[in-house]
Amino acid sequence: MITCTSPIDGSVYAERPALSAKAARDAVARARAAQADWAARPLTERIALVQAGVAAVGAMNDEIVPGLAWQMGRPVRYGGEFGGFNERATHMAQIAADALADIEVEDSADFRRLIKRVPHGVVLVVAPWNYPYMTAINTVAPALIAGNAVMLKHASQTPLVGERMAAAFHGAGVPEDVFQNVFLDHATTSQLIGERNFGFVNFTGSVGGGRAIETAAAGTFTGLGLELGGKDPGYVMEDADLDAAVDTLIDGAMFNSGQCCCGIERIYVHETLFDAFVEKAVSIVNNYVLGNPLDPETTLGPMAHVRFAEEVRAQTAEAIAAGATAHIDPARFPQDGGAYLMPQILTNVTHDMRVMRDESFGPVVGIMSVKDDEEALRLMNDSDFGLTASVWTADTARAEALGDRIETGTVFMNRADYLDPALCWTGCKDTGRGGGLSVIGYHNLTRPKSYHLKKA
Repeated sequence: MITCTSPIDGSVYAERPALSAKAARDAVARARAAQADWAARPLTERIALVQAGVAAVGAMNDEIVPGLAWQMGRPVRYGGEFGGFNERATHMAQIAADALADIEVEDSADFRRLIKRVPHGVVLVVAPWNYPYMTAINTVAPALIAGNAVMLKHASQTPLVGERMAAAFHGAGVPEDVFQNVFLDHATTSQLIGERNFGFVNFTGSVGGGRAIETAAAGTFTGLGLELGGKDPGYVMEDADLDAAVDTLIDGAMFNSGQCCCGIERIYVHETLFDAFVEKAVSIVNNYVLGNPLDPETTLGPMAHVRFAEEVRAQTAEAIAAGATAHIDPARFPQDGGAYLMPQILTNVTHDMRVMRDESFGPVVGIMSVKDDEEALRLMNDSDFGLTASVWTADTARAEALGDRIETGTVFMNRADYLDPALCWTGCKDTGRGGGLSVIGYHNLTRPKSYHLKKA
């Protein structure tokens, strides 16, 4: 049984039976049988059907928003994810014709030579709970547009998301066997991958989960896209707009209770701005309202599960015991307990502390003073992860030059915690491999097929 325990009150919010291995294989067989006809449809028709499915999800938003609060704790005041969901799907629809176009090499009296991009077949999307609609659509939309059949396995914390997406897309005309929401346990998922049931698997989740996917796929030559952990840094240079840097970086650290793939987890500030930065950051966090996410006054809801909150509490307590200074008074957040986790800002931190090295994925951030770009670069690169890095300066050339040396998938200047669908979403080191969205996303969801046609 796939069970969602609500972080609001610890009650069981939803349960769904997991498919047996046989039922799961049957679902794959239906997807495989339907995929050829789907791929044979004109590209314009596939695009239109996907866009209609996206719009149908938007029409459900009044139901989706409180459902997200119950499943993973995000406050209703933020209105759900449809803005980013729609932005990403729309961009991928707009670039599809060019991204999937044949590469013409020669069309002469003697030869026609070209490279086509053809779908993998059946794509498995294993989506996470933290932004369950946006992370899923990153792959679902372009995979379908490219002519693949898609099987969506959502996290157990957000089981209703896949159901709603499938219902919306089916109602818009996407065939039921072409886009299936499936409830699978870990063992069955690994078994299906190991049996070479999929042409491509996209996984967003933990490093441990990524290793399990790689292990299952070993020797099958199945294509993988993996977005795993992160410990994204922010660096504030001496010429930065201080107010903008504080507002954006602290929001990037705390929004969604810190449960963002590209959330800011460590901040390095030039020594001339350090004290002012910390003072402004503390003022912002002291005004947060921790509480029931169904209350429109709440700005910080519970973490998605008690065990996630306990890990952040442990990292914070260890850091304080090792000499870190905590700047947020627990008395300001009497609701703290269980999945409800008060935010915290730490200084006097070092990279010997887990809070500055391990993924926290919660509302805590460590801030360190640095003397120059070289020290900041050394600290930013002193990590097992590499998803995004945010640098703050008035000098674009300086930011780009430093960005060339940062071990990361995306470099932001004067912004953070954002996914631009026109750019490749990718990481390095333990953050994973592959790339989603942009034209590169289409390249990963298809394979090249060459044609060498002699006419005479």
